[in-house]
Amino acid sequence: MKAASVNEIKQELKQLNTGELTELCLRLARFKKENKELLTFLLFEAHNLPDYIESVKQQMDENFAEINTSNVYFAKKTLRKILRLANKYIRYTGSKEAEAEILLHYLTSFKGVKLSWHKSTALTNLYNAQLKKIRAAIDTMHEDLQHDYQRSVERLVLISK
Repeated sequence: MKAASVNEIKQELKQLNTGELTELCLRLARFKKENKELLTFLLFEAHNLPDYIESVKQQMDENFAEINTSNVYFAKKTLRKILRLANKYIRYTGSKEAEAEILLHYLTSFKGVKLSWHKSTALTNLYNAQLKKIRAAIDTMHEDLQHDYQRSVERLVLISK
């Protein structure tokens, strides 16, 4: 079965009444956990983005506290898991400001891990790739916001050298 385009789906959804839309949303929520999480965000948390970002940061802090630093391999797996979760939450918001803020927090916490990650090429590349993503997100923002976030990025760059 070939999936319809977004435009086709949009046109079809416009023709449905409220009850039918509700049924479709509930049916979508039953099939995948990610769909349910996105609906939860849109219904309950999208109206208060700063609180949502703070809750994501708290969850990230809890995950960073559980990193096994005895071995670089285990630390790398956990760091990637935290990043995967952060990216999922960023996708839910669809906001470049949220993306920059969450990734800045990720890199700040990354630097706080008691691990010599500079010796690991994979971890160094992971860190640099996130810096690049933050810079790309910052470039799309308003000039005033850009300045504030760029100062934070520059602090992370200076510390990493």
